[in-house]
This record gives sequence, C-alpha cells and structure tokens, in this order.
Amino acid sequence: MIGAAVLWGTAGTAGLLVAEVDPLSMAAARLVIGGLVLAAVTTPVRLLRLPQGPLPARGRRLPARLGPLVAAAVAVAAYQLCFFAAVSRTGVAVGTVVAIGGGPVFTGLLSWLLDRVRPSRRWATATAVAIAGCAVLTGGGGEVRADGVLLALLGGLLYAFYAVTAARTISAGAPSDAVMGLMFGGAAVVMVPVLLWTGTGWLAEPRGLLTALYLGCATTALAYLLYGRGLRTTPVATAATLALAEPAVATLLGVVVLGERLGGASVAGLLLLGASLVAVSLPERVSPSGRGRRAIGSSA
Repeated sequence: MIGAAVLWGTAGTAGLLVAEVDPLSMAAARLVIGGLVLAAVTTPVRLLRLPQGPLPARGRRLPARLGPLVAAAVAVAAYQLCFFAAVSRTGVAVGTVVAIGGGPVFTGLLSWLLDRVRPSRRWATATAVAIAGCAVLTGGGGEVRADGVLLALLGGLLYAFYAVTAARTISAGAPSDAVMGLMFGGAAVVMVPVLLWTGTGWLAEPRGLLTALYLGCATTALAYLLYGRGLRTTPVATAATLALAEPAVATLLGVVVLGERLGGASVAGLLLLGASLVAVSLPERVSPSGRGRRAIGSSA
C-alpha cells in the first residue's frame, strides 16, 4: 500500500516536466495509458472464466461479479472528472483535502454498511489525524465554494465505491491483478473521448510523451497493481488511510527535487500524517468476542 502511495506521490513532480498542458488532458492520458497497460498485463478476461454460483472463499474462486466491476470502472473515470471540476471551483488545497481526505471516511462507512465491519477507534482516530495532517500540509488557498466542496465529496465517495468493490471481489477469491485490470481498462475506454476532447497535441512532443508514459505506466498501472495486491491482506479502509501518504511523498519530492521550502505548519502536517500512518498500520488485538469479525483498522 505504501509503495502505491509513493508512486502516486511522484505524479505531481513528473507533471511539472511539461508546461502549459491542460491538467484534465494529462489526467485523461494518464488513465488511458495506465488502464490499457494494466489490462494488457493482467488479462482481466480471467474473471469471465470463473465458475458461476457461490463457492467457498478459500477456494480462491468466485462469480465474476461483472456488473459491480463495470460500475467501479465508470467510478474510476468519474472520480478524475469530479476531482478536477472541484479543484477548478474551490482551489487545489481545499479540493485535494476534501476529495483525498473524504476517501478513507467514505470507505470505512461503506465497509461498515455493506460488510458489517465495524470501524475501530484507532482507525477512526488515526484517519482523523491523517486528514488534519493533509489539511495542514496543503495549507490554505482557494475560495471555499459549496459546489466545489460537493464535487470533491462526490469524488471521495466514488473512490470509496471502487475501492470497496475491488476489495470485496478480491476477498471473495478473484485474482487481484485481473480485478484491477478490468476496472482500469474499462476506465481507460471511458476516458478516451475526454482525452480527444481536451487535445493530444502535447503527446507529440518527446517530453510530453515520456511524461505521459511515466504517469500511465508507473503512477497508474504499477501503483494500482500494488494496491490490488495489498487489498488481499489489508482491510480496505486501512488501505484508504495508508494512501494518504501520497501528499507527504509529493511534499518531500518538492523539497528534494524542486528545492521548495517547508514552513513550520507543513512540517507539523508531515509529522501528524506520519504518526497517523504508523498508528493505522500497527496490528490491533482482537477480543475473543470479536473473533471472526475483524474491525476496520486491524492488520492482516
């Protein structure tokens, strides 16, 4: 999970290599390239060959659940659109904190609602501290507009939906690589019209093409391959909280690579975020009465 977050955190720095490119076009290219690569290397068609009907989870086989995964693929693409629409309305700082910070909260609530997996106090506390750390880290800026905040919240909900859908399918026995390949391959198809509409001229430049390939292959295909494998053993709400390491990695890269300086507030945000990630990644004791129904936040 942390490996995936580290790769996601490099996306912003890599994106700076190409100037004057519409961020939505860059995000669309990233998802189209990454989704198609992920689908090509994971052969999601394996899901269609799984036997129909309920089977023991230990058998590592299950029904295809194609409908929810197709819906999750649409959610992957819709998340990108909601995020950039939110940022354009309410600023990068507010849009990022609300969308990324809302993801773990919605993920925990969906897991509780669908699977009756009760959030642990440690997870709830660590997630709240992590969100606070992200807010401090990104700082102020931007006009807080209701429509932008609502779009960011919708983005967080969409992220939670596709993460929980993937986790439930994987925990039922589907190959994690195939699940991610199907979801992101489908999202790539959805985003092709967006890429064509926003323009592809920048991809004809060597620097633009290399940047798009890195964003697609490393920060999308490889990152979500690692994320899917992490979901085999990590509760999805815990995984969503660990993914909040992304802004910390982006900040550190800004200091090391771009020569940016951190103020006292940013350092405090990094410390808060780091402490929360350590807390949520540690194993929790499961009481005898709670055996068989693991709380969100417990380590696998």
